[in-house]
Amino acid sequence: QVQLVESGGGLVQPGGSLRLACAASGFTFSWYTMDWYRQAPGKERELVASVTYAGHSTNYLDAVKGRFTISRDNDKNTVYLQMNSLKPEDTAVYSCHVHWFTSDYWGKGTLVTVSS
Repeated sequence: QVQLVESGGGLVQPGGSLRLACAASGFTFSWYTMDWYRQAPGKERELVASVTYAGHSTNYLDAVKGRFTISRDNDKNTVYLQMNSLKPEDTAVYSCHVHWFTSDYWGKGTLVTVSS
């Protein structure tokens, strides 16, 4: 079955950086667009970044453009989110996502807290 396991979250000061990773299994990773979502306390989940199957095209939420970079390693079945210049409003649970056949799959997520 499809499994997505995130790692790399934690507590960071404003202006700091974190790199999230999502290890995927149970499907042919290199065939599918992968996404990172986030959900802050009391808010709806939002799409942060997407990368197409070969990594040639990416898209970002306006609020993170220029600060976050999504990438993937198809040999390792892993998608990454490099987050720089972090702000308190980036605090959220970050989850990776794939739309596989007719279903959506998310990992359990990793908590990112930006605070001094």
